[in-house]
Amino acid sequence: MLEKVDLSLTLDKAEYQALTSGLQRRLTDLQKACWRAEIPTIIVFEGWDASGKGSSVQLLTRRLDPRGFTLYAIQAPRPHEQHVPWLWRFWQRIPAYGEIAIFDRSWYGRVLVERVEEFTPENLWRRAYRDIVNFERLLADDGFTIIKFFLHISKAEQARRFRQIEADPLTSWYVQPEDWEHHAKYNAYVTAIEEMLERTDTEWGPWTIVEATDRRWTRFRILSTLVARLEAALRARGLPVPESILLPEAAPDVTPDIAADAPATPEPLAAPEPGAAAAELPPEPPLAAPETGATEVRDAE
Repeated sequence: MLEKVDLSLTLDKAEYQALTSGLQRRLTDLQKACWRAEIPTIIVFEGWDASGKGSSVQLLTRRLDPRGFTLYAIQAPRPHEQHVPWLWRFWQRIPAYGEIAIFDRSWYGRVLVERVEEFTPENLWRRAYRDIVNFERLLADDGFTIIKFFLHISKAEQARRFRQIEADPLTSWYVQPEDWEHHAKYNAYVTAIEEMLERTDTEWGPWTIVEATDRRWTRFRILSTLVARLEAALRARGLPVPESILLPEAAPDVTPDIAADAPATPEPLAAPEPGAAAAELPPEPPLAAPETGATEVRDAE
Protein backbone atom coordinates (compact mmCIF):
# COMPACT_ATOMS: atom_id res chain seq x y z
CA MET A 1 0.00 0.00 0.00
CA LEU A 2 2.57 2.60 1.09
CA GLU A 3 4.93 1.77 -1.76
CA LYS A 4 2.29 3.12 -4.17
CA VAL A 5 2.17 6.55 -2.53
CA ASP A 6 3.72 9.22 -4.77
CA LEU A 7 6.18 10.98 -2.48
CA SER A 8 7.44 13.26 -5.27
CA LEU A 9 4.39 15.54 -5.21
CA THR A 10 5.31 19.20 -4.70
CA LEU A 11 3.73 22.64 -4.75
CA ASP A 12 5.62 25.81 -5.67
CA LYS A 13 5.66 28.70 -3.23
CA ALA A 14 3.45 31.13 -5.18
CA GLU A 15 0.74 28.54 -5.80
CA TYR A 16 0.92 27.36 -2.19
CA GLN A 17 0.42 30.86 -0.81
CA ALA A 18 -2.50 31.54 -3.13
CA LEU A 19 -4.24 28.26 -2.29
CA THR A 20 -3.70 28.02 1.45
CA SER A 21 -4.77 31.58 2.18
CA GLY A 22 -8.22 30.88 0.71
CA LEU A 23 -8.45 27.46 2.33
CA GLN A 24 -7.66 28.85 5.78
CA ARG A 25 -10.36 31.51 5.46
CA ARG A 26 -12.82 28.88 4.30
CA LEU A 27 -11.93 26.60 7.17
CA THR A 28 -12.77 29.43 9.58
CA ASP A 29 -16.19 29.83 7.95
CA LEU A 30 -16.82 26.09 8.10
CA GLN A 31 -15.85 25.97 11.77
CA LYS A 32 -18.53 28.59 12.48
CA ALA A 33 -21.10 26.74 10.37
CA CYS A 34 -20.41 23.43 12.13
CA TRP A 35 -20.61 25.13 15.52
CA ARG A 36 -24.05 26.53 14.72
CA ALA A 37 -25.15 23.14 13.37
CA GLU A 38 -23.75 21.37 16.47
CA ILE A 39 -21.60 19.05 14.34
CA PRO A 40 -18.69 17.71 16.44
CA THR A 41 -15.42 16.99 14.64
CA ILE A 42 -12.45 14.79 15.52
CA ILE A 43 -9.19 15.31 13.60
CA VAL A 44 -6.47 12.69 14.04
CA PHE A 45 -2.83 13.18 13.02
CA GLU A 46 -0.64 10.09 12.79
CA GLY A 47 2.58 9.68 10.86
CA TRP A 48 6.31 9.11 10.95
CA ASP A 49 8.55 11.02 13.35
CA ALA A 50 9.68 14.27 11.64
CA SER A 51 6.96 13.98 8.99
CA GLY A 52 5.54 17.40 9.83
CA LYS A 53 2.62 16.64 12.14
CA GLY A 54 3.43 19.47 14.55
CA SER A 55 3.84 22.16 11.91
CA SER A 56 0.67 21.00 10.16
CA VAL A 57 -1.28 21.31 13.40
CA GLN A 58 0.12 24.82 13.90
CA LEU A 59 -1.01 25.86 10.43
CA LEU A 60 -4.44 24.32 10.97
CA THR A 61 -5.08 26.07 14.28
CA ARG A 62 -3.71 29.45 13.24
CA ARG A 63 -7.03 30.64 11.82
CA LEU A 64 -9.46 28.63 13.93
CA ASP A 65 -11.42 30.30 16.70
CA PRO A 66 -9.68 29.02 19.87
CA ARG A 67 -13.02 28.95 21.71
CA GLY A 68 -14.18 26.13 19.46
CA PHE A 69 -11.33 23.61 19.44
CA THR A 70 -9.01 21.74 21.80
CA LEU A 71 -5.62 20.29 20.91
CA TYR A 72 -4.42 17.11 22.60
CA ALA A 73 -0.82 15.91 22.35
CA ILE A 74 -1.05 12.22 23.20
CA GLN A 75 1.83 10.33 24.76
CA ALA A 76 2.12 7.17 26.87
CA PRO A 77 -0.71 6.48 29.34
CA ARG A 78 -0.16 7.68 32.88
CA PRO A 79 -0.07 5.11 35.70
CA HIS A 80 -3.69 5.52 36.75
CA GLU A 81 -4.81 5.21 33.11
CA GLN A 82 -3.30 1.75 32.94
CA HIS A 83 -5.87 0.48 35.45
CA VAL A 84 -8.95 1.26 33.34
CA PRO A 85 -10.05 0.18 29.83
CA TRP A 86 -7.46 1.51 27.41
CA LEU A 87 -9.84 3.75 25.45
CA TRP A 88 -11.07 5.45 28.63
CA ARG A 89 -8.54 8.28 28.40
CA PHE A 90 -9.69 9.11 24.87
CA TRP A 91 -13.34 9.14 25.84
CA GLN A 92 -12.42 11.91 28.30
CA ARG A 93 -11.24 14.04 25.37
CA ILE A 94 -14.22 13.69 23.04
CA PRO A 95 -15.44 17.17 22.00
CA ALA A 96 -18.86 18.59 22.79
CA TYR A 97 -21.37 19.03 19.97
CA GLY A 98 -20.21 21.77 17.62
CA GLU A 99 -16.60 21.70 18.81
CA ILE A 100 -13.39 20.28 17.32
CA ALA A 101 -10.84 17.99 19.00
CA ILE A 102 -7.43 17.72 17.34
CA PHE A 103 -5.27 14.74 18.29
CA ASP A 104 -1.51 14.90 17.69
CA ARG A 105 -1.16 11.11 17.87
CA SER A 106 -4.09 9.14 19.16
CA TRP A 107 -5.55 5.74 20.04
CA TYR A 108 -3.70 4.33 17.03
CA GLY A 109 -0.53 4.15 19.12
CA ARG A 110 -2.01 0.89 20.43
CA VAL A 111 -1.46 -0.82 17.07
CA LEU A 112 1.70 1.08 16.08
CA VAL A 113 4.38 1.90 18.66
CA GLU A 114 2.89 -0.38 21.34
CA ARG A 115 2.88 -3.23 18.84
CA VAL A 116 6.32 -2.73 17.30
CA GLU A 117 8.09 -1.94 20.57
CA GLU A 118 6.24 -4.82 22.30
CA PHE A 119 4.77 -2.62 25.01
CA THR A 120 1.45 -4.45 24.68
CA PRO A 121 0.88 -8.23 24.40
CA GLU A 122 -0.08 -9.42 20.92
CA ASN A 123 -3.57 -10.57 21.90
CA LEU A 124 -4.37 -7.08 23.22
CA TRP A 125 -3.12 -5.03 20.27
CA ARG A 126 -4.87 -7.40 17.88
CA ARG A 127 -8.12 -6.91 19.78
CA ALA A 128 -7.55 -3.15 19.56
CA TYR A 129 -8.51 -3.12 15.86
CA ARG A 130 -12.03 -4.18 16.79
CA ASP A 131 -12.09 -1.73 19.70
CA ILE A 132 -11.08 1.17 17.46
CA VAL A 133 -13.57 0.41 14.71
CA ASN A 134 -16.41 0.11 17.23
CA PHE A 135 -15.28 3.27 19.04
CA GLU A 136 -15.29 5.33 15.85
CA ARG A 137 -18.54 3.79 14.63
CA LEU A 138 -20.28 4.75 17.87
CA LEU A 139 -19.06 8.34 17.51
CA ALA A 140 -20.06 8.53 13.83
CA ASP A 141 -23.54 7.20 14.62
CA ASP A 142 -23.88 10.05 17.10
CA GLY A 143 -23.10 12.62 14.41
CA PHE A 144 -19.33 13.05 14.75
CA THR A 145 -17.20 13.81 11.70
CA ILE A 146 -13.97 11.78 11.95
CA ILE A 147 -11.03 12.93 9.81
CA LYS A 148 -7.81 10.91 10.00
CA PHE A 149 -4.45 11.75 8.44
CA PHE A 150 -1.33 9.64 8.11
CA LEU A 151 1.74 11.65 7.06
CA HIS A 152 4.07 9.43 5.05
CA ILE A 153 7.76 9.97 4.22
CA SER A 154 10.49 7.58 3.10
CA LYS A 155 13.15 6.13 5.37
CA ALA A 156 15.84 8.20 3.63
CA GLU A 157 13.83 11.40 4.02
CA GLN A 158 13.28 10.72 7.72
CA ALA A 159 17.02 10.22 8.28
CA ARG A 160 17.76 13.44 6.37
CA ARG A 161 15.35 15.40 8.56
CA PHE A 162 16.74 13.90 11.76
CA ARG A 163 20.26 14.98 10.77
CA GLN A 164 19.04 18.45 9.80
CA ILE A 165 17.28 18.88 13.15
CA GLU A 166 20.30 17.62 15.09
CA ALA A 167 22.61 20.07 13.27
CA ASP A 168 20.79 23.06 14.75
CA PRO A 169 21.58 23.64 18.46
CA LEU A 170 18.13 25.19 18.95
CA THR A 171 16.28 22.10 17.73
CA SER A 172 18.69 19.22 18.34
CA TRP A 173 16.85 18.24 21.52
CA TYR A 174 13.84 17.22 19.39
CA VAL A 175 15.69 14.10 18.21
CA GLN A 176 16.21 11.58 21.00
CA PRO A 177 18.03 8.21 20.89
CA GLU A 178 14.67 6.42 20.79
CA ASP A 179 13.83 8.24 17.55
CA TRP A 180 16.83 6.64 15.84
CA GLU A 181 15.85 3.29 17.36
CA HIS A 182 12.40 3.63 15.77
CA HIS A 183 14.05 4.66 12.50
CA ALA A 184 16.07 1.43 12.51
CA LYS A 185 12.76 -0.47 12.70
CA TYR A 186 11.26 1.41 9.74
CA ASN A 187 10.26 -1.78 7.90
CA ALA A 188 8.56 -3.22 10.98
CA TYR A 189 6.61 0.01 11.33
CA VAL A 190 5.62 -0.16 7.65
CA THR A 191 4.06 -3.57 8.29
CA ALA A 192 2.15 -2.25 11.31
CA ILE A 193 1.02 0.90 9.49
CA GLU A 194 -0.28 -0.95 6.46
CA GLU A 195 -2.27 -3.36 8.60
CA MET A 196 -3.65 -0.43 10.59
CA LEU A 197 -4.73 1.39 7.43
CA GLU A 198 -6.29 -1.74 5.97
CA ARG A 199 -8.24 -2.74 9.08
CA THR A 200 -9.41 0.68 10.32
CA ASP A 201 -10.21 2.47 7.06
CA THR A 202 -14.01 2.60 7.19
CA GLU A 203 -16.79 4.55 5.56
CA TRP A 204 -17.34 6.47 8.79
CA GLY A 205 -13.63 6.98 9.52
CA PRO A 206 -11.62 6.94 6.27
CA TRP A 207 -7.88 7.50 6.24
CA THR A 208 -6.14 10.12 4.13
CA ILE A 209 -2.52 9.27 3.39
CA VAL A 210 -0.63 12.54 3.01
CA GLU A 211 2.42 12.59 0.76
CA ALA A 212 4.62 14.50 3.20
CA THR A 213 7.98 14.89 1.47
CA ASP A 214 7.18 18.45 0.36
CA ARG A 215 5.92 20.53 3.29
CA ARG A 216 3.88 22.90 1.14
CA TRP A 217 2.07 20.02 -0.54
CA THR A 218 1.51 18.39 2.87
CA ARG A 219 -0.23 21.46 4.28
CA PHE A 220 -2.31 22.03 1.17
CA ARG A 221 -3.42 18.39 1.16
CA ILE A 222 -4.50 18.57 4.79
CA LEU A 223 -6.38 21.86 4.49
CA SER A 224 -8.18 20.89 1.28
CA THR A 225 -9.23 17.53 2.75
CA LEU A 226 -10.57 19.19 5.90
CA VAL A 227 -12.58 21.68 3.86
CA ALA A 228 -14.05 18.92 1.70
CA ARG A 229 -15.02 16.74 4.69
CA LEU A 230 -16.64 19.57 6.66
CA GLU A 231 -18.61 20.69 3.60
CA ALA A 232 -19.79 17.10 3.15
CA ALA A 233 -20.88 16.93 6.80
CA LEU A 234 -23.04 20.04 6.36
CA ARG A 235 -24.55 18.80 3.10
CA ALA A 236 -25.33 15.39 4.62
CA ARG A 237 -27.61 17.18 7.07
CA GLY A 238 -29.24 19.30 4.40
CA LEU A 239 -27.63 22.44 5.81
CA PRO A 240 -26.31 25.39 3.79
CA VAL A 241 -22.60 25.46 3.06
CA PRO A 242 -20.76 28.80 3.23
CA GLU A 243 -20.17 30.32 -0.17
CA SER A 244 -17.22 28.72 -1.92
CA ILE A 245 -13.94 30.53 -2.41
CA LEU A 246 -12.80 30.28 -6.00
CA LEU A 247 -9.38 28.68 -6.25
CA PRO A 248 -6.94 29.13 -9.16
CA GLU A 249 -7.56 26.84 -12.13
CA ALA A 250 -4.15 25.29 -11.56
CA ALA A 251 -5.18 23.96 -8.18
CA PRO A 252 -4.16 20.29 -7.89
CA ASP A 253 -6.88 17.68 -7.90
CA VAL A 254 -7.15 16.31 -4.37
CA THR A 255 -9.04 13.15 -3.49
CA PRO A 256 -9.34 12.48 0.24
CA ASP A 257 -9.60 8.68 -0.11
CA ILE A 258 -6.50 6.58 0.51
CA ALA A 259 -6.88 4.45 -2.62
CA ALA A 260 -9.04 3.82 -5.63
CA ASP A 261 -10.82 1.07 -3.74
CA ALA A 262 -11.68 3.34 -0.81
CA PRO A 263 -15.06 2.65 0.80
CA ALA A 264 -18.20 4.19 -0.62
CA THR A 265 -19.50 7.50 0.63
CA PRO A 266 -21.34 6.95 3.93
CA GLU A 267 -25.08 7.35 4.10
CA PRO A 268 -26.17 10.85 5.09
CA LEU A 269 -26.70 11.34 8.78
CA ALA A 270 -30.13 12.27 10.02
CA ALA A 271 -31.02 15.96 10.02
CA PRO A 272 -31.38 17.67 13.42
CA GLU A 273 -34.76 17.48 15.15
CA PRO A 274 -37.13 20.24 13.99
CA GLY A 275 -37.03 23.23 16.26
CA ALA A 276 -33.78 22.17 17.93
CA ALA A 277 -31.89 25.18 19.21
CA ALA A 278 -28.57 25.82 17.53
CA ALA A 279 -25.66 26.83 19.70
CA GLU A 280 -24.02 30.13 18.91
CA LEU A 281 -20.51 31.28 19.58
CA PRO A 282 -20.41 34.45 21.70
CA PRO A 283 -20.44 37.49 19.38
CA GLU A 284 -17.48 39.12 21.11
CA PRO A 285 -14.58 39.34 20.78
CA PRO A 286 -14.37 39.22 16.96
CA LEU A 287 -12.61 36.25 15.42
CA ALA A 288 -8.90 36.85 15.04
CA ALA A 289 -5.90 34.74 14.15
CA PRO A 290 -4.25 33.72 17.46
CA GLU A 291 -0.51 33.78 17.85
CA THR A 292 0.99 30.41 17.07
CA GLY A 293 2.48 30.09 20.50
CA ALA A 294 -0.82 30.93 22.17
CA THR A 295 -2.56 27.68 21.26
CA GLU A 296 -3.43 25.74 24.39
CA VAL A 297 -2.25 22.16 24.44
CA ARG A 298 -4.10 20.04 26.95
CA ASP A 299 -3.18 16.72 28.47
CA ALA A 300 0.33 16.46 27.05
CA GLU A 301 1.59 13.68 29.19
